[in-house]
Amino acid sequence: MKFNSKRIALLAMLTAMASITFIIEGLFPPLFIPGAKMGLSNIFSMLAVVLLSPIDAIILVAIRTTLGALITGSMSSWLYSFFAGVASVAVAGFLYWFFADKVSLISISVAAAVMHNVVQNTVFCLVTQTPELYAYLPYLALLGVVAGALVGVATVLILKYVPFGRFLDTSLE
Repeated sequence: MKFNSKRIALLAMLTAMASITFIIEGLFPPLFIPGAKMGLSNIFSMLAVVLLSPIDAIILVAIRTTLGALITGSMSSWLYSFFAGVASVAVAGFLYWFFADKVSLISISVAAAVMHNVVQNTVFCLVTQTPELYAYLPYLALLGVVAGALVGVATVLILKYVPFGRFLDTSLE
Protein backbone atom coordinates (compact mmCIF):
# COMPACT_ATOMS: atom_id res chain seq x y z
CA MET A 1 0.00 0.00 0.00
CA LYS A 2 1.55 3.24 -1.15
CA PHE A 3 0.74 6.52 0.60
CA ASN A 4 0.90 9.32 -1.92
CA SER A 5 -0.41 12.85 -1.64
CA LYS A 6 -3.75 12.06 -3.30
CA ARG A 7 -4.38 9.07 -1.07
CA ILE A 8 -3.55 11.06 2.05
CA ALA A 9 -5.71 13.98 0.88
CA LEU A 10 -8.70 11.69 0.23
CA LEU A 11 -8.24 9.98 3.60
CA ALA A 12 -7.99 13.38 5.31
CA MET A 13 -11.13 14.62 3.54
CA LEU A 14 -13.11 11.51 4.47
CA THR A 15 -11.84 11.71 8.06
CA ALA A 16 -12.82 15.38 8.35
CA MET A 17 -16.31 14.72 6.98
CA ALA A 18 -16.71 11.70 9.28
CA SER A 19 -15.61 13.75 12.29
CA ILE A 20 -17.98 16.60 11.50
CA THR A 21 -20.88 14.18 10.96
CA PHE A 22 -20.04 12.38 14.22
CA ILE A 23 -20.07 15.66 16.16
CA ILE A 24 -23.30 16.92 14.56
CA GLU A 25 -25.05 13.60 15.11
CA GLY A 26 -24.03 13.77 18.79
CA LEU A 27 -26.10 16.94 19.18
CA PHE A 28 -29.34 15.02 18.54
CA PRO A 29 -31.13 12.92 21.15
CA PRO A 30 -30.62 9.14 21.12
CA LEU A 31 -32.89 6.87 19.09
CA PHE A 32 -35.16 4.61 21.16
CA ILE A 33 -32.31 3.21 23.31
CA PRO A 34 -29.98 5.36 25.46
CA GLY A 35 -26.87 6.23 23.46
CA ALA A 36 -28.19 4.80 20.18
CA LYS A 37 -27.35 6.82 17.06
CA MET A 38 -27.74 6.14 13.35
CA GLY A 39 -23.97 6.21 12.85
CA LEU A 40 -23.99 8.42 9.79
CA SER A 41 -20.26 9.05 10.11
CA ASN A 42 -19.82 5.39 9.16
CA ILE A 43 -20.71 6.37 5.60
CA PHE A 44 -17.19 7.77 5.34
CA SER A 45 -15.65 4.64 6.88
CA MET A 46 -17.42 2.56 4.24
CA LEU A 47 -16.19 4.92 1.53
CA ALA A 48 -12.64 4.49 2.86
CA VAL A 49 -13.00 0.70 2.73
CA VAL A 50 -14.18 0.85 -0.90
CA LEU A 51 -12.05 3.69 -2.27
CA LEU A 52 -8.85 3.13 -0.29
CA SER A 53 -8.41 0.06 1.94
CA PRO A 54 -9.57 -1.42 5.24
CA ILE A 55 -6.34 -0.17 6.84
CA ASP A 56 -7.17 3.37 5.71
CA ALA A 57 -10.67 2.93 7.15
CA ILE A 58 -9.20 1.84 10.50
CA ILE A 59 -6.98 4.94 10.49
CA LEU A 60 -10.09 7.02 9.76
CA VAL A 61 -12.00 5.41 12.65
CA ALA A 62 -9.10 5.88 15.07
CA ILE A 63 -8.78 9.57 14.23
CA ARG A 64 -12.55 10.17 14.12
CA THR A 65 -13.24 8.55 17.48
CA THR A 66 -10.31 10.28 19.15
CA LEU A 67 -11.16 13.72 17.75
CA GLY A 68 -14.85 13.20 18.47
CA ALA A 69 -14.14 12.30 22.10
CA LEU A 70 -11.77 15.25 22.53
CA ILE A 71 -14.11 17.78 20.92
CA THR A 72 -17.26 16.60 22.68
CA GLY A 73 -15.41 16.16 25.98
CA SER A 74 -16.69 12.61 26.29
CA MET A 75 -13.51 10.60 26.70
CA SER A 76 -15.41 7.70 28.25
CA SER A 77 -17.28 7.22 24.97
CA TRP A 78 -13.96 6.87 23.13
CA LEU A 79 -13.48 3.36 24.48
CA TYR A 80 -16.84 2.16 23.15
CA SER A 81 -16.62 4.01 19.84
CA PHE A 82 -13.02 3.06 19.10
CA PHE A 83 -13.26 -0.70 19.61
CA ALA A 84 -16.69 -0.95 18.00
CA GLY A 85 -15.55 1.18 15.04
CA VAL A 86 -12.41 -0.87 14.46
CA ALA A 87 -14.35 -4.16 14.71
CA SER A 88 -17.04 -2.96 12.30
CA VAL A 89 -14.52 -1.70 9.77
CA ALA A 90 -12.59 -4.97 10.06
CA VAL A 91 -15.81 -6.88 9.25
CA ALA A 92 -16.64 -4.52 6.38
CA GLY A 93 -13.10 -4.75 5.03
CA PHE A 94 -13.04 -8.55 5.23
CA LEU A 95 -16.43 -8.92 3.56
CA TYR A 96 -15.61 -6.35 0.88
CA TRP A 97 -12.15 -7.79 0.20
CA PHE A 98 -13.30 -11.39 -0.11
CA PHE A 99 -16.98 -11.24 -1.05
CA ALA A 100 -17.66 -7.95 -2.86
CA ASP A 101 -18.57 -9.84 -6.01
CA LYS A 102 -21.11 -11.99 -4.12
CA VAL A 103 -22.55 -9.64 -1.47
CA SER A 104 -23.93 -6.13 -1.89
CA LEU A 105 -22.33 -3.12 -0.25
CA ILE A 106 -25.58 -2.60 1.64
CA SER A 107 -25.34 -6.10 3.12
CA ILE A 108 -21.72 -5.47 4.08
CA SER A 109 -22.76 -2.24 5.77
CA VAL A 110 -25.53 -4.02 7.69
CA ALA A 111 -23.09 -6.70 8.93
CA ALA A 112 -20.63 -3.99 9.99
CA ALA A 113 -23.33 -2.01 11.82
CA VAL A 114 -24.57 -5.05 13.71
CA MET A 115 -20.97 -5.88 14.67
CA HIS A 116 -20.50 -2.29 15.83
CA ASN A 117 -23.50 -2.53 18.14
CA VAL A 118 -22.52 -5.95 19.50
CA VAL A 119 -18.95 -4.84 20.28
CA GLN A 120 -20.07 -1.52 21.75
CA ASN A 121 -22.56 -3.27 24.02
CA THR A 122 -19.97 -5.89 25.01
CA VAL A 123 -17.38 -3.24 25.92
CA PHE A 124 -20.00 -1.37 27.92
CA CYS A 125 -21.01 -4.53 29.78
CA LEU A 126 -17.37 -5.37 30.53
CA VAL A 127 -16.48 -1.86 31.70
CA THR A 128 -19.56 -1.41 33.88
CA GLN A 129 -19.64 -5.08 34.95
CA THR A 130 -23.36 -5.26 34.16
CA PRO A 131 -23.96 -8.34 32.01
CA GLU A 132 -27.71 -7.70 32.33
CA LEU A 133 -27.31 -5.07 29.62
CA TYR A 134 -26.77 -7.86 27.10
CA ALA A 135 -30.57 -7.89 27.07
CA TYR A 136 -30.27 -4.85 24.77
CA LEU A 137 -28.54 -6.90 22.05
CA PRO A 138 -31.67 -7.88 20.09
CA TYR A 139 -32.78 -4.25 19.97
CA LEU A 140 -29.30 -3.05 19.10
CA ALA A 141 -29.03 -5.67 16.36
CA LEU A 142 -32.33 -4.52 14.88
CA LEU A 143 -31.20 -0.90 15.06
CA GLY A 144 -27.92 -1.99 13.46
CA VAL A 145 -29.78 -3.53 10.53
CA VAL A 146 -31.71 -0.30 9.94
CA ALA A 147 -28.68 1.96 10.44
CA GLY A 148 -26.44 -0.30 8.34
CA ALA A 149 -28.95 -0.31 5.50
CA LEU A 150 -29.19 3.49 5.61
CA VAL A 151 -25.40 3.86 5.65
CA GLY A 152 -25.07 1.28 2.86
CA VAL A 153 -27.62 3.02 0.63
CA ALA A 154 -25.97 6.39 1.24
CA THR A 155 -22.56 4.91 0.43
CA VAL A 156 -23.81 3.34 -2.80
CA LEU A 157 -25.42 6.63 -3.88
CA ILE A 158 -22.28 8.62 -3.09
CA LEU A 159 -20.13 6.15 -5.04
CA LYS A 160 -22.54 6.42 -7.95
CA TYR A 161 -22.83 10.21 -8.12
CA VAL A 162 -19.60 11.67 -6.70
CA PRO A 163 -16.68 11.66 -9.17
CA PHE A 164 -13.87 10.28 -7.00
CA GLY A 165 -11.78 9.42 -10.05
CA ARG A 166 -9.69 12.58 -9.87
CA PHE A 167 -8.74 11.79 -6.28
CA LEU A 168 -7.80 8.22 -7.08
CA ASP A 169 -5.86 8.91 -10.29
CA THR A 170 -2.23 8.60 -9.20
CA SER A 171 -0.65 9.44 -12.53
CA LEU A 172 -0.21 13.12 -11.59
CA GLU A 173 1.88 12.75 -8.44
